Amino acid sequence: MEEKFDAELNRDDHPFSTEELADALCRGDALCPTVTDALGSECFAPGLRAGIVANFGVGCEHIDLAAAHRHGLVVTNTPDVLTDCTADLAMTLLLMTARRAGEGERELRAGAWRGWGPTHLLGAKVAGKTLGIVGMGRIGIATARRARHGFGMGILCFSRRPAPESVLGELGAVQVDSLDELLASVDFLSLHCPANRDTRHLIDAPRLARMRPAAHLINTARGAIVDERALAEALRRGRLAGAGLDVYEREPAVLPALLERSNLVLLPHLGSATAETREAMGLRVARNLERFFAGQPPPDLCGNPGFGGHRG
Repeated sequence: MEEKFDAELNRDDHPFSTEELADALCRGDALCPTVTDALGSECFAPGLRAGIVANFGVGCEHIDLAAAHRHGLVVTNTPDVLTDCTADLAMTLLLMTARRAGEGERELRAGAWRGWGPTHLLGAKVAGKTLGIVGMGRIGIATARRARHGFGMGILCFSRRPAPESVLGELGAVQVDSLDELLASVDFLSLHCPANRDTRHLIDAPRLARMRPAAHLINTARGAIVDERALAEALRRGRLAGAGLDVYEREPAVLPALLERSNLVLLPHLGSATAETREAMGLRVARNLERFFAGQPPPDLCGNPGFGGHRG
């Protein structure tokens, strides 16, 4: 970035305040935020200088796209490059919660392990079980492939956009007609849908009650998709065997009731956290900026009505 542009860098990686974000939009020709930088409508003021918000990440729910578009900004994201690593992490959480790996590590580190026992920390077998996928986009499909080809799991899916028949055939997957049908039929449920008004608290108390008591919930999508209080209560009451979360509704804050649950694996938003993926995301941001300032449509337009060239 410094080779190609007159760049100001956030060298300590602190989340920008609303005031900092608004100031950056007024001083710079481009802003490159991350998921921790909340760009609400108050950040976009008349007369701002920036022409593009080149987001470092695939999700854009932290950006008020309508406000950005009203002020003539182009918004881009970084799709494709984090698919494999996020799918890997979904399977990591699935395995950890199924085999109670988090509980076991905490017990051992605390010096509380008393040796092997025939009923000690009994978990759930993964191979051959049924995995439900909510959202059969790139990451959902990649997760399903790992589960099917690596662990012989049966795949059920529910998605706003039907999965391609070729993908369903490859995975031996069945696409169900409703989310409620899916919930009642799976041993593991993995969420891969976008966060928006329609999916906020998609998994709430009534829907958690539809899941089998021996089932496990995995969320590597966005925290707001799950009603966290309802999840904590379901885990407390034994209505759900376990869960694994990498995302939270009010990051970096985590609901205290979640922290109290031993049958819950908690990770600090590590879905794309590999050196290879983060570098690829940065290069994708750079490509979007280069195309924009060359007067060409950026390849990764995020919810944009169109590209009419940049103002600079």
